[in-house]
Amino acid sequence: MAEDTTAADVVAAEQVEVDEQTATPSEDKYAQLREHYAAGEDLTDDEVDTIADVAVGYLRSILALFGEDGASIDEYEGDEGELILDVTDGDLAVLIGRHGRTLDALQMIISSLMSSTLRFHYPVVVDVEGYKNRRKEKLRGIALSAASRAKRQHSKVSLPPMNAYERRLIHLALVADDEVTTHSEGEDPVRHVVITAVRG
Repeated sequence: MAEDTTAADVVAAEQVEVDEQTATPSEDKYAQLREHYAAGEDLTDDEVDTIADVAVGYLRSILALFGEDGASIDEYEGDEGELILDVTDGDLAVLIGRHGRTLDALQMIISSLMSSTLRFHYPVVVDVEGYKNRRKEKLRGIALSAASRAKRQHSKVSLPPMNAYERRLIHLALVADDEVTTHSEGEDPVRHVVITAVRG
């Protein structure tokens, strides 16, 4: 990030651009796209490309602040229909941050900018060099291991604190296992998943 540039500066600059893009309803170039999405219709390839172009534009602007002008952004559709933007090529560890916290913040900024611009929420996931996919697989392994331990000990197992996205992945990993239940306890930032063996 530029020496005197803060995340707040980035958001403020991008919000000015959003405000300019959405200044008057008569000039709302996303109205038809929004109507299709709200009606539950499948978006056309052109409409999805429009969303991707907006998201990539914002992401490139933010990457430039980190001095990563040459980074590649791969676009593809995720398992649940979300648009995934995977940043590759460059010194990108700073974008992930400790335990993925910087990446979580980047995700929140992109989601906010996209919602402000489009005036509806379209699921866009920002990843860096497949970090979230690797983390997803690791969390699945943690969930299965903890469930096995809970069943073996006929008790409950508390996992370490996780963000909402990671907790959701734990719940989803065990949803088909009838021998355990999962729920979250605590308040952020120490909110965590508890896996309990079902007594049968």
